[in-house]
Amino acid sequence: MSGLIAQVRTAEGWSVDNAVLTMTDMQGQQVARAVADNKGAVATEPLPPGLYTAVFTSAGYSPVARTAQIGSDGGGSLGVVVLTPVAGAIELPPEGPWTIDPMHSTVVATARHLGIASVKARFSDVEGRITIGRPVERSSVRALIKAAGIDTGIKMRDDHLRSADFLDVEEYPVITFESTAMHQRGSDTWTLAGDLTLHGERRPVELALTYGGYSPDPWGGVRAAFHAETQLHRNDFAINYNAMVRAGIAAVGSTVKIELDIEAVQGESLPQF
Repeated sequence: MSGLIAQVRTAEGWSVDNAVLTMTDMQGQQVARAVADNKGAVATEPLPPGLYTAVFTSAGYSPVARTAQIGSDGGGSLGVVVLTPVAGAIELPPEGPWTIDPMHSTVVATARHLGIASVKARFSDVEGRITIGRPVERSSVRALIKAAGIDTGIKMRDDHLRSADFLDVEEYPVITFESTAMHQRGSDTWTLAGDLTLHGERRPVELALTYGGYSPDPWGGVRAAFHAETQLHRNDFAINYNAMVRAGIAAVGSTVKIELDIEAVQGESLPQF
């Protein structure tokens, strides 16, 4: 049995998932809190009969307050509640396909070495497609990274990382990411969830995504910029190289920080120069 129910949507009719409903009584005391599901539906627990104030909030949207009547059965309804973007909020990129530009995009992996230093490996060969939707949470990402493109600046180390001890690029030449969901955390930040396939293993991951804006470029196109970060555990991807050095310190740490700086060009393909 539910208490107050509502559907949280944008003016265009799209659901606002993860919107928060907070209920207060006439003395201003909070009595309930609930989070909207991925269809924008939100419901509290049953409440004592009477009048309440219902406040709906979501990152990037102006809050909305409504008076709610709860009946003798402990429930009530506000129907559809419309949220509008915050005035002056960062302008989102136009809807439609965007193509990742490999020349202006990088993926950097950082791991601990011998327990005392960090080693950075750069993957320069990244490509893929970003489809911007409305609301933006309906956007999707698919990216491919060629594993053999790893570069730490030392050939012997790069050859070892490409070997079967680590990435095994002959057997698994491509690293892929496919998004499954996106949830707004702030005016220009989101959590981007998806499936990462690495070294033949497919695992769910979450990236902290920051949007840098979009603008025309000098070549007649339009570009958007994104930065994302996550942490991976190489054992999750069956990369179990455990060479040890004296004093029992692992040569390579098990946790790897991933940072992505992505530029995407509006359209189905990159411009030809």
